[in-house]
Amino acid sequence: MNGFEQLLAHQPCCEQEAADQAVVRRLIAREGETLLTRDNPVAHLTASALVFTPGLDQVLLVHHNLYRSWGWVGGHADGQADLLAVAMREAMEETGLTSVTPLCGDLLSLDLLPVSAHRKRGRYLPPHLHISAAYALLADTGQPLRIKVGENSGVRWVETDRMAALCSEPHMRPVYEKIRSAALRAAGR
Repeated sequence: MNGFEQLLAHQPCCEQEAADQAVVRRLIAREGETLLTRDNPVAHLTASALVFTPGLDQVLLVHHNLYRSWGWVGGHADGQADLLAVAMREAMEETGLTSVTPLCGDLLSLDLLPVSAHRKRGRYLPPHLHISAAYALLADTGQPLRIKVGENSGVRWVETDRMAALCSEPHMRPVYEKIRSAALRAAGR
């Protein structure tokens, strides 16, 4: 199932997701595949993940330079419709992990995330929306970790229940909690 199909088939877990999914449906109908690239200045697809240990008791966080906060891994679809593959690629690129596996192939969180105007690589980027598809990935803590220079300044495993305390973006805490809860349900816990 490609990213558009996953976004449209996703079963919202709450009022926020239902409302966001309604907007996503309209955006897909109006903008189509332009949502897969950053060339769409209004909204584009991103894929992110929380990377957990197999027991879901630890989560791998990166310290984002742009947001100055600990959080998930992820990035732009950049033309690729397989959003799970994007999330897995970004997890490895941003952390140095060499192996990640999906907890399940399901989209665990759908969110419209506003991005404030900022400069990137010397270029002004106006405010826009990220249509965020989020997954849960699994990795072993024995793998070596490294930062991605220019993007993050730290990578570390933390106890899952400490994740919210390390995140300095209040609007992201509910998103992370939603993914954690969905991961626990998907794992039968």
